[in-house]
Amino acid sequence: MLRSFRLGNHRSFRDEHELLLMPALPGDRRQAVPVAAIFGANASGKSNLLDGLAMAKRLVAGPAVSRWGEAVEGAAKIQRPFRLDPRTKDEPSVFVTDLLADGVPHTYGFVVKDDMIVEEWLYSYPEKRKRVLFERTGATIKVGSSVTELRTKIGLLEELLRPDTLLLAECDRLSMGPLMAAFQWFNLQLQVVDPGALDRVGPGFLEQWVGAYLLDESARSDTFLSLLKAADIGITDLVVGVVPDRPGSDGRRMKVNLVHGSQGEAFELDDESAGTRNWLGLLPPVLGALERGAVLVVDELETSLHPALLARLISLFRDEATNKTGAQLIFTTHDTTLLGTMLGDEVLARDEIWFVDKNADGASELYPLSDFKPRKDQNTERRYLAGAYGAVPVLGDFTSALRRG
Repeated sequence: MLRSFRLGNHRSFRDEHELLLMPALPGDRRQAVPVAAIFGANASGKSNLLDGLAMAKRLVAGPAVSRWGEAVEGAAKIQRPFRLDPRTKDEPSVFVTDLLADGVPHTYGFVVKDDMIVEEWLYSYPEKRKRVLFERTGATIKVGSSVTELRTKIGLLEELLRPDTLLLAECDRLSMGPLMAAFQWFNLQLQVVDPGALDRVGPGFLEQWVGAYLLDESARSDTFLSLLKAADIGITDLVVGVVPDRPGSDGRRMKVNLVHGSQGEAFELDDESAGTRNWLGLLPPVLGALERGAVLVVDELETSLHPALLARLISLFRDEATNKTGAQLIFTTHDTTLLGTMLGDEVLARDEIWFVDKNADGASELYPLSDFKPRKDQNTERRYLAGAYGAVPVLGDFTSALRRG
């Protein structure tokens, strides 16, 4: 579970800003809200906020293959400071995550300058008391008094740890048990998704992804199919199998067909609409997050999805009947209908709504709707579009621009 994430001097975020997921409504005793929706104009910096989370995951979990099969390159480790202020180009970037791992609150942070880890620290709070697990400054590492089993490894750690590598990223290889809960949270419980990558990778990979997910556990198929049908896109069945990679080949690949209509016509994935393929591709990470209580981070969640379908997806995380594990959904969006109600139901609570706007210096600023102390009965969508909360585009005169051209 993610409780907060803070970053500074990263891409368009010059100053430090914090996405705080603690409940802000009276009487809410949950440890964190299940959903955080981030609104803002194009190029306001919404994606850069999620990029900070993705960077933290990459640095901890190490080089890997992304959710769409794209390689995560080492270049992701390079600092990306705010570029519109000469002072910040020579300053470090900071990333701090408050998380709940194995039921215990942890605070993990690091500071990076160019390709160097300047500082790194990890604290836990069992029974609400601070426990220092380690603190690192450059190549010097100090472990807390309560983790004596790590003291004998300090010399080895300082000798083996590269300047561009996080200590937490090495805890599994070096058998540092007290750090594993935080490492596994980043490795397994934080999942960052880019729906737009689907068009770059194509339906061939999507077949492998969906097929492997369903064949891994056949019990998932019924839930998967019910959500496909709930999307009201004419699908009546789903057929998954394994076929030869090509005629005469010993290789095998997944084959996924979506069945439509009363006659049971099977369609290839490349015959389906972009919206259908996008929904199909989102279901494995969505259901996976709900299964294991993970944090799912999605940039532009609404891509090719109808607002009603998007609201249904969000409700899976907000409803305790479908989210029994404490999973969370964090996403950016331009869909202002989510700020209102659908069929009389609230799509997002007031403390689940955030905005990103750019100031006069071109720096992104993050702030919650709750800062405006909105009334429960007010029309949030209308007020947002009218500019009451900022974070809307300031548009010029398109007609005059065309005439001048």
